[in-house]
Amino acid sequence: MVTLVTDRVERLAPGSVLHGPDGPLEVVASKPFKHRWIVDFAGVASREAADALHGATLSAEPVDDPDALWVHELIGAEVVTPDGRTWGEVASVLDAPASDLLELDDGTLVPVVFVVDHRPGQVVVDPPEGLLGEESAST
Repeated sequence: MVTLVTDRVERLAPGSVLHGPDGPLEVVASKPFKHRWIVDFAGVASREAADALHGATLSAEPVDDPDALWVHELIGAEVVTPDGRTWGEVASVLDAPASDLLELDDGTLVPVVFVVDHRPGQVVVDPPEGLLGEESAST
């Protein structure tokens, strides 16, 4: 079973290649199953070989999409609101059912749906009033 932490289901299309701890894994077939995916990888023919991948993080080549938010670019980015106030830095990105969440360095959680712009090193968020505490802002 594979838990997909991207909205790019084409990552599991037959012929696509994911990179695991021991090298590349070619997808032979895949199908969704209860919020996860059953994936058949070339060369992974036994239960033991599949168990060896249990818990492994698999990655894929970057997709060329200028509008995409990439976790590795968000971590450490300064978070600002459209009025120019700084709210800290992104410490992590949490996978949540409704929306991924930016976790700021002070523990504040901001749903990604409120990101209105991003550039290298900076994320602009426009959350509803009250989501960010006034005492945390710096100018």
